[in-house]
Amino acid sequence: MVFNTGAALLDAVVLAAVSREAEGTYGYRITQEVRKAIDISESTLYPVLRRLQKDNCLSVYDLAIDGRNRRYYKLTETGRVQLALYKGEWSVYSNNISRIFEEAKL
Repeated sequence: MVFNTGAALLDAVVLAAVSREAEGTYGYRITQEVRKAIDISESTLYPVLRRLQKDNCLSVYDLAIDGRNRRYYKLTETGRVQLALYKGEWSVYSNNISRIFEEAKL
């Protein structure tokens, strides 16, 4: 994609992906969901997850799957509030950008 992805947009997309699973979800699955919208590597995703955890937007727990621990991420109430803010801001932002593109003369 030719457009750069800012930290706020990446945070918003990650929070939205995590919010889809009430019990939480794990890193690889989050990566797959985010990649549907943004090209991202796992090495880029994990610092975002740690930052969102540090900001109290995500809680973390481990679950044993086939003898191995899998780290799950779950939205906190703070994360829900932040996601709602991002969704509102995105609606305004994307509508404004779309309007400019629609009015462009080619």
